[in-house]
Amino acid sequence: MKRITCLAVFAAAILPASVASAEVIRHSGPAQSPILAGVTITPGSTLVLLSGQVPPALDATKPADATDTYGDTKTQAIGVFHKIDALLAQQGLGLKDVVKLTVFLVGDPGTGGKLDFKGFSEAYGQFFGTADQPNKVARSVVQVSALANPGFLVEIEATAIK
Repeated sequence: MKRITCLAVFAAAILPASVASAEVIRHSGPAQSPILAGVTITPGSTLVLLSGQVPPALDATKPADATDTYGDTKTQAIGVFHKIDALLAQQGLGLKDVVKLTVFLVGDPGTGGKLDFKGFSEAYGQFFGTADQPNKVARSVVQVSALANPGFLVEIEATAIK
């Protein structure tokens, strides 16, 4: 019985330490950069991968494939970040737990068919690296020729850690 008690005390002392050692190490880039240089995910972390999320319709009365149904790049990105936040909340997570974003932008008609990086960055800046949510993420942003719906200008994949 003494051996079992000692083993239980030993296990109780070790197990919380191993669970607590799971962490995300965020490698900062230049101080003014809105993104991280990279992220290290330590053992014991749970990786959550969200499929690419697209914007919600601003006006459900318009055709789903109309180019003005979803708004400009900034508006669409804000809508997508809200969707990502809601999906993470279902997992007991939030935007603070996101470590990587892969962003696909279609050329915005308002910018002559080029990706609206400024509009996207303004939307991103409302959700990451703020006073309320100071965590930044590793991120890639690429222009693609099209997404599944001609009205979509933005699709974002998110990776979070818990």
